[in-house]
Amino acid sequence: MNDTTLSPPEPGDEVQWVSDHLGNLCVDEARRSSRFVGTQTAADAALASLDLTGYAKRRNEVLPLSQRGASGLSPWIRHGLLTLPGVHRAVDGPSADLRKFRDELRWQEYGRHLYARLGSVTGEPLRRALASEPNAAADPWDRSMRCMEVNLDELERDGWMVNQTRMWLASQWSVRHGADWREGEHHFFTHLLDGSRAANRLGWQWTIGTGTAKAYGFSQSQVLRRAPGLCGGCSHRNSCPIGDWPDDPEFTDVDVDPRLRHDPDVERTTGPRRAERHSTPEAVWLTAESLGDDDPALAAHPQLPVVFVFDEPLLAKLQLSSKRLVFLADRLAELGAQRELEVHLGDPVQVLADRPLAVTFAPVPGWRRRARSLTLAEVHPWPWLERPRSGSIASFSAWSKRN
Repeated sequence: MNDTTLSPPEPGDEVQWVSDHLGNLCVDEARRSSRFVGTQTAADAALASLDLTGYAKRRNEVLPLSQRGASGLSPWIRHGLLTLPGVHRAVDGPSADLRKFRDELRWQEYGRHLYARLGSVTGEPLRRALASEPNAAADPWDRSMRCMEVNLDELERDGWMVNQTRMWLASQWSVRHGADWREGEHHFFTHLLDGSRAANRLGWQWTIGTGTAKAYGFSQSQVLRRAPGLCGGCSHRNSCPIGDWPDDPEFTDVDVDPRLRHDPDVERTTGPRRAERHSTPEAVWLTAESLGDDDPALAAHPQLPVVFVFDEPLLAKLQLSSKRLVFLADRLAELGAQRELEVHLGDPVQVLADRPLAVTFAPVPGWRRRARSLTLAEVHPWPWLERPRSGSIASFSAWSKRN
């Protein structure tokens, strides 16, 4: 596959740029999220304006929008424009709200630890598998139901949903209808600006119970409580198909990966503790995991050119929503106005071959796989909120006791 060198996007032209250069790799026509802009400026502003007052009570509210307490920081956190330790330090508020918010940051960190250790194994049931048969006669996400339509529209329009509605849709898909959770998870991944295999898969596995055998049941009662008024405009309001509590799904045990209990190579999972310099870098390799100004490699080399590669083989396979790529293009346009930037389309291993690079370690399998084939002159540590240890990550509570 040939390397295509692209002119970096210009501020304000990101949507057209994605259409021109990456349109064939998207599942839809180029457009941006109606809510989120992928710049450092937008990320910093969102963090600075965050008010945690009432967060503990309102984080699961869905409608009206004015009652929502969710922070909405996750798209910028996912791409390193905000780091978990940076957010943890920056926030303040009433003690109960601050404690709950920081606990949610730890859930994100737990997901990263799980994915960093197990990698693609998280795409399979971690401890148990659903034994129920899919209901082929019904659409798992029937858009004639307002609770499905409104929240799927938000997902596909904004690339984001509150955690509560993610749980509703995941439970409706797999617990009530028995559909393959991986297919529903991939639809989320296609559209979510914060879509990561770490957080997205963990959320689905927790909700549908394949990690714990304790599924989250979704019924009309949650909609009435968390989104009052939504059912009143639904054609099913007098005969709601989710009026009753769903039956508990049946599970079968699966072989447990021994790494859930113990990490035999924790240094591989965590990456370096401090910058490792092997030679003199000629450029900074920036990845989609860590795009922010505080990226350690980027911050350490303000005079070096920056290189970003859109992974063409991977994107062709994933066929993501264009709004995810526009979010990345937002940041590249901003960065390109500040320092020398190269943007490429191709296979990163081929594009970056034999080039001495400074880079920040990323706790994902794809980064490790590519890094083995590249000339990494300098590798900087990942900004962990809590550095992984070798003990059990079989559950959040087991992990919490070790961290």
